[in-house]
Amino acid sequence: MDVDSIADEVIARLRAFTNRERQVATQNYFPSTQENLGVYAADLRSIVRDMRKRLKAEDAKTIYRLALAIIKRNTLEGRQAAYEIFDGHKSAMEALNLKQLEALGKGIDNWASVDSFAVGLSGIAWRKGQISDADIKRWIGSKDPWWRRAGVVSTVPLNIKSRGGSGDTKRTIMICEMVVGDDHLMVHKALSWALRQLTDTDPKAVREFLKKHDSQLPALVKREVTRKLTTGKKNG
Repeated sequence: MDVDSIADEVIARLRAFTNRERQVATQNYFPSTQENLGVYAADLRSIVRDMRKRLKAEDAKTIYRLALAIIKRNTLEGRQAAYEIFDGHKSAMEALNLKQLEALGKGIDNWASVDSFAVGLSGIAWRKGQISDADIKRWIGSKDPWWRRAGVVSTVPLNIKSRGGSGDTKRTIMICEMVVGDDHLMVHKALSWALRQLTDTDPKAVREFLKKHDSQLPALVKREVTRKLTTGKKNG
């Protein structure tokens, strides 16, 4: 398979769905050095579904090379499509290792890209033992806030049924403890998400965490997590 030709096709198909209003609306929502094509999620996923069917018989190495080639085209939606195509390929996911993950994650610079990477790839690889606690801790120690966010959001698949998680209080709290006091807003929001997700399987542990770190936690985290604990929802 000519991965460069397929990568070009994916980007061309995404460009065909460019919506100027979407493009303008999202440029400030997730600012990035990557090109924002302005493609709605439903249109992106229609392309992903088609590509998954076409690529089902390809081997893991080919899917990895293709994902890198799509990412190299440097578009927001292309990167997301690459992650979702990879996520949907069983043998590629089973072969995923730290070196590949970090290559796929190179250049993440906005919350949308980070979250697609962490929920679809790294969190699942971590849950399945393909990367270690030490690897996630190293990301948490990064000077790059986007890799710190990736480390925190990687806890989400540990605790969400739709991603195969059944609850992992120990590792979730371990990572959350490491970012208490972090000064970046995107890490604060990731911490809120991680704790809110854990409330579904271990609300007691989340309450204890809030109590222990009350004086150090941003108001946003305390507000959103407390609301989830009391209402079952992030908002309302």
